[in-house]
Amino acid sequence: MIRKTLVALIVGFALTGCEATSINVQSQQHSVEQADANTQMMTLAQTYFDESITHSPLSATFFGMSEYNDKFELPLGPDSLAQSRAFTARYLARLESLDRSELSGQAKLSYDILYYELVQNKAAEQFDDQFMPIDQMYGPHHVFAAMGSGESAQPFKTVDDYSNFLKRADGFVIWLQSVQAMMTQGIERKVVLPRAITAKVIPQFSTHVVDRAEDSVFWGPIQNLPDSFSDEEKRQITQSYKHYIERTLVPAYRDMVSFLETTYLPASRASVGYSALPNGQAWYQHYIKENTTLDMTATEIHQLGLSEVKRIRDEMSSVKEQVGFEGDLQAFFEHLRNSDEFYFQSEAELIKAYEDVKKKIDARVPLLFDIKPKADYVVKPVEAFRAASAPGASYESPAPDGSRPGVFYINSHNLKAQPKFIVETLSIHEAAPGHHFQLALQQEIDDLPEFRKFGGSTVFVEGWALYAESLGKELGLFTDPYQWYGRLSDEQLRAMRLVVDTGLHAKGWTRAQAIDFMLDNSSMAKSDVEAEVERYIAWPGQAVSYKVGQFKIRQLREYAEQELGERFDIRAFHNQVLIDGAVPMPVLEVKIQRWVESQK
Repeated sequence: MIRKTLVALIVGFALTGCEATSINVQSQQHSVEQADANTQMMTLAQTYFDESITHSPLSATFFGMSEYNDKFELPLGPDSLAQSRAFTARYLARLESLDRSELSGQAKLSYDILYYELVQNKAAEQFDDQFMPIDQMYGPHHVFAAMGSGESAQPFKTVDDYSNFLKRADGFVIWLQSVQAMMTQGIERKVVLPRAITAKVIPQFSTHVVDRAEDSVFWGPIQNLPDSFSDEEKRQITQSYKHYIERTLVPAYRDMVSFLETTYLPASRASVGYSALPNGQAWYQHYIKENTTLDMTATEIHQLGLSEVKRIRDEMSSVKEQVGFEGDLQAFFEHLRNSDEFYFQSEAELIKAYEDVKKKIDARVPLLFDIKPKADYVVKPVEAFRAASAPGASYESPAPDGSRPGVFYINSHNLKAQPKFIVETLSIHEAAPGHHFQLALQQEIDDLPEFRKFGGSTVFVEGWALYAESLGKELGLFTDPYQWYGRLSDEQLRAMRLVVDTGLHAKGWTRAQAIDFMLDNSSMAKSDVEAEVERYIAWPGQAVSYKVGQFKIRQLREYAEQELGERFDIRAFHNQVLIDGAVPMPVLEVKIQRWVESQK
């Protein structure tokens, strides 16, 4: 295992290679200038993070920055939009004023990553995201409810903690009003959510419209008041929360439900793809670039997906033959969908299965890795208030200070969407050596700028997790043919995403067409397929990042294996991929090429 204190030195070697240099006065002067340039870059990176976090206090709480626990996001509108654009322009200008050729090591890498991030933010300004600020998948409204439940990052340990959340709630109410204002403008400009998505958002708000505070998810912290509080403190906090929930939060949610039902739903569009929106084709292409960091077109991605879907279907047919199933592949899919033997009978049984496989995987990770995060993770069911529209599984990073473990969420809302045969592959993807391994390790690396500790490219994060699944056999897993089918099923989902995401947003596919395609090519439950398709409708481009990222990381591994031959060390390769955080794919490619040259 590589100790964390050595990681920065390893990174520096990988980036600069091992060129010989003569020691003289001129080279010493250059070293001084380079050190000064590196210091300027790292200082810029830190100020960028410090200022950006003031615009996202919810993120700050997840990062363990308690001074932001009483603040919410800025209200949406011209002022916050102008502030965001000025921020991007200012830091892009400051970055471009530095001489990249004078940088080395982590400073040069940080320059490249930050430059890419700012350029993408600048490119996004031509599109009208502000008019569709919420959806059924993610957003500040989901984060706020999770925090208020007492089951997330918001602390409820002191009297001040309880007070901080009510102050944060004041900001949420103001923000929610601004959401209505922006969505109303969106109606006027014909930039609105699809009707199918609006219909899923409404229940998420209406679930918080309750008659009694005690029935609210926000009552959770009151049910768990610390024993250290005095009786009077408990009485005052309980009374304050009861009044606030019933007189402020519930009316705010009720007003939002009324707006969505009576004003927004009738104005929502029948179409589902971004191509139906003003400047929609360019908008979707921007999302592809943002999520893959590569110059791929929707057509290229669509065709790649079709070829992968066919390849994986052929492998699924081989599993069908191996287990002796009589019937065609569609009949096999139906058998897997409908046979009780492949499904859990309770939430408790589901969670225990993932806890058991966690132990098995943790014991085998050292076969391919000699680094791992200090932080552990726990397995939890998705909270009831968001389970109906939440994905089948997700991961939440641990607190940087170690006060909160990572969380591997499993959605138990529909047990028929959680087959037993995906336990191994899904655990690898969401936990170790997938998301938990990569994201927790990223937070723990010494001297990594904070904008890189807590950020990163989607294509890397999701590509790594899917690549990690492909390591299952090397880890001694997937020995059961049904577990191997689960791996194929998970990979097929990511391959279908390439087809469906591009089909919906670039090729005029309907929601029904996308659902039929996924049902025809997988054993997924219909409810799960519908949730997936609606995710792609609401979140264009993100779903293509998984397979594209996996392809790129696998391509780089094959390149390193070919170039190094017997010198290739899988643990060393994984170190190089992981130890600089979630970088854009072009940056990772250059980095691996330099590392390979240094190993010859």
